[in-house]
Amino acid sequence: MDELTLLERVIDEITACAGAAGLDFFPMRYEICPAEVIYTFGAYGMPTRFSHWSFGKAYYRIKTQYDYGLDRIYEMVINTNPCYAFLLAGNSLVQNKLVVAHVLAHSDFFKNNVYFSRTSRGMLEIMAQSAARIREYELAYGRDRVERFLDAVVAIQEHIDPHLFIRRSAPARNEREREGRRSPNRSGSNGGEGVGGGRWCACLASAGPEKDLLRFIAQNAEALEAWERDIIEIVREETLYFWPQLTTKILNEGWATFWHLRLMRALELEEAEALEFARMHAQLTQPGSFTLNPYLVGLRILEDIERRWGREKLFEVRTIENDVSFIRNYLTEELVAALDLYVYRRAGQEWRVVSKDWGQVREALLSTLINGGYPYIVVADGNYKGRGELYLKHVYEGVELDLYHLERALGHVYHLWRRPVHLETVVDGRPVVFCCSGAQVSKECK
Repeated sequence: MDELTLLERVIDEITACAGAAGLDFFPMRYEICPAEVIYTFGAYGMPTRFSHWSFGKAYYRIKTQYDYGLDRIYEMVINTNPCYAFLLAGNSLVQNKLVVAHVLAHSDFFKNNVYFSRTSRGMLEIMAQSAARIREYELAYGRDRVERFLDAVVAIQEHIDPHLFIRRSAPARNEREREGRRSPNRSGSNGGEGVGGGRWCACLASAGPEKDLLRFIAQNAEALEAWERDIIEIVREETLYFWPQLTTKILNEGWATFWHLRLMRALELEEAEALEFARMHAQLTQPGSFTLNPYLVGLRILEDIERRWGREKLFEVRTIENDVSFIRNYLTEELVAALDLYVYRRAGQEWRVVSKDWGQVREALLSTLINGGYPYIVVADGNYKGRGELYLKHVYEGVELDLYHLERALGHVYHLWRRPVHLETVVDGRPVVFCCSGAQVSKECK
């Protein structure tokens, strides 16, 4: 029997086991890809996407880790219907058994977790169409100009509000695109602490400070041209698609690890296969010295939930929780001790453990997870001083902004807004306002 036929039989067997265990996943499509392809997909986040230098940078970082044996991606799975799983060429049969079990659980999570319920299951096609439009803009307006604009949008792409969703009809979107193409030149009217279907758009009027910076700029920056607004919308739409993955990393990976462990134990493995599986699983779940291993932490919490409340509770958690609620509700004092979690902080030239108290560990971990771990910035005024200047406010919760990145990010916002931009934050315990009116950033105390 050839290897491909054997792999097909293994996939059928594991899929049947997963279904019998209660997993509810999308129809699966498997493809075997060489390392270069897998790492390209990993860098872009998808098999197809618009071109940007930051993706190339990510690719070489991933490739370097692979070349030096520091890391290896055995698979990549895409949140689509059908769900695509890309297996690394050169995987052994037992490695692919683990991978198949792992991605089936991911697909179950994508399909059933409430935070993924509004993501487009046809995002592959949407991203391909978006990439084609951006290539058209490069031909029409020049690659350097389009890339400079993309730099500015990508620099602040995380500053969206994922909770402001309403469905945008395809006909309305298509009409707006046609209008932009008919008139392409039309103008429009962190920190020092850590712990070891369809398209959617926010179109709701905000009664208070606006969290969705990309949305606000696209709708209110008067000097933007139609193609520029479209690029902001493209990047925002893709960020909304990836946001649930960012905010369920611990739970999602813990869920996949929990189930690959159960499904692999249900298979009849030969002794050599059992040893290879044990080695791979141990590598995947080994604790990190300075970073939290989501596979390990998620797995241990889910095992504790099953022990305390049973299997039905597991599926409830999978359906309704994200990382913040998962950690807040289910990370116990006993788990913190068993996982040897601690809070560390930089003191002079070295890092020191400052607390192993479980409550402080949980709160420190939560502070890195809220808002995806990004600073919470809101638009306080879009007509500051009555001159159309943009006033932003950092919702300070004890972690100061990195001033190096702050100044450069303000320059990108200015490039989009094209009028002076102000940002209020806290530095050394005192309110400070930074202002960017072009090439330089100034600072004044409030």
